[in-house]
Amino acid sequence: MNFTKHAVPLILFLCLLVIPACGSPKEEVPDTSTPLATEDIQEELIPTPAKPAYIAPLTGLPLEEPVVRRPIAVMINNAPAARPQSGLGGADIVYEVLAEGGVTRLIAIYQGKEEVTRIGPIRSIRPYMIDLGESYHGVLVHAGASNDAYAILQRQHKDDLDEISNAGAYFWRDKTRKAPHNLYSNLEKLMEGAAKRNYAVEDTEVPSYTFREEDDPGQGNPTNKVEIKFLLDNYRVAYEYDPETKLYNRFVNGELHKDLDTGERITTTNVVIMGADHKVLDDVGRLSVDLELGGEALLFQHGKVIEGSWIRKSNDVIRFVKDNIEVPFYPGTTFFNIVPNSPDFSSHIEIQ
Repeated sequence: MNFTKHAVPLILFLCLLVIPACGSPKEEVPDTSTPLATEDIQEELIPTPAKPAYIAPLTGLPLEEPVVRRPIAVMINNAPAARPQSGLGGADIVYEVLAEGGVTRLIAIYQGKEEVTRIGPIRSIRPYMIDLGESYHGVLVHAGASNDAYAILQRQHKDDLDEISNAGAYFWRDKTRKAPHNLYSNLEKLMEGAAKRNYAVEDTEVPSYTFREEDDPGQGNPTNKVEIKFLLDNYRVAYEYDPETKLYNRFVNGELHKDLDTGERITTTNVVIMGADHKVLDDVGRLSVDLELGGEALLFQHGKVIEGSWIRKSNDVIRFVKDNIEVPFYPGTTFFNIVPNSPDFSSHIEIQ
């Protein structure tokens, strides 16, 4: 038999079957899509925090609605018999400044925070305290005044609520404390009193500060504590930084300063210490304090201290600047401490 004659067609047939099954290599189609980078994927997975609709002008804290309430500036007693006080934790801004005889007084500015049950004890006012309160467009709250302060209040028709002369119904006495260290009020009563006297109770033009983002590392040299001596030993104040809360705990004469009613610590986010020229006016020791000239200042925030200066432009609040540029605060409460320039600014401060 002739195998060649029959084998050739068979081999050709088998090749036709095998070649399609194996197939020829397919041409690869290039992938023109751009792969997402790892950081792009992370950005998609981590939503960007929404910015608050509004922020409080004096604290930088977020608000759901704009704050339009006019500030209230309350003169708070700081004599040893008046401590601990009530309501300081609810203030946006607090000033500590000398009165006569080496004692200090607190001027608490209330506007954007939650209301507190009561504020006090409330005491009398001085001309430079009028100036501080009015710089925030505040209604001035006090019980009595020096002769010079009364002259300013009455002649210039200031918006004030005085427990002695014009607004006694909006204050009360706490019988568990001795007079004159027992006079109190609250924001509800004070706003009612302001409306009764036909004072404006809304103000959308309150001066505001600049504020940092919370994650801003800030600037300055690390330091944990500062102690301030105004004049008398029993008015020593200290601020100690707590890195967990990012707040400064306030101390008076070595003890934590606490609220009388809540027992909570008095804390602040920013601490400003500023030097001003003080002048004794009379035998009683009443003072004038220059709040216009500017001068040396220190700013403590987030465990750091910045050396700079304070300035005051016409119709504005006191501001902390470095190299003529305003330094932002972190959102929260700010305590201003005004010490004399004599014998010099640094003599009243001990940084630890």
